[in-house]
Amino acid sequence: MKDVLPLLFLPDPRFGAGRDRREMARSALRGGASSIQLRSKETMGEELVEEGRALGRICREFGRPFIVNDRVDVAVACGADGVHLGPDDTPPREARGLLGPDALIGISAYGPEDLETARDIGAAYVAVGAVFQTDTKRIETVGLDTLRKVREETDLPLVAIGGIRLANVEEVVAAGADGVAVVSALSAAAGIEEATVDFRARIDRALALRKAR
Repeated sequence: MKDVLPLLFLPDPRFGAGRDRREMARSALRGGASSIQLRSKETMGEELVEEGRALGRICREFGRPFIVNDRVDVAVACGADGVHLGPDDTPPREARGLLGPDALIGISAYGPEDLETARDIGAAYVAVGAVFQTDTKRIETVGLDTLRKVREETDLPLVAIGGIRLANVEEVVAAGADGVAVVSALSAAAGIEEATVDFRARIDRALALRKAR
């Protein structure tokens, strides 16, 4: 099974200075991004499916997984490797039935019941956030203490989301995250490939330090 962690990138043209998702995804994958996730509230219908198919082809070139945010139907239509589900999306057990046993399913965790569901369906990871204030969506921040608490409650791979930047990624990993999901910190970078290299170096260093303790 392809590994989604440790660096999930959600390319967002709103921050890309004219670059589209495909260009940003390719640059990030060259720099060491582990996976690409398609999240778009503006693109709909067949246009969204076509975007997903294009991103999926790019990910396959690099041998990395491609995930669709929210939309199980779009994930099926574009042949994605999996889907990330929030509380208002398709129920995880239903998604597992639709996508099959090998699909990579990530679940946003807001309580013990989400962790239990994630374990029951064999989730690829659980996501916690927003850890810090973020410009990409309006959501209450949970901070590092919540991340540490969730780490104590599950041994599933744990992804931190929300406001993750070079300046704080190492403390996020130290608090228990096995990976991070990044939007604007890479989408807005002048050089996405170079910024991704820096992110991976810091994540890998922090993971090695945590493992050595």
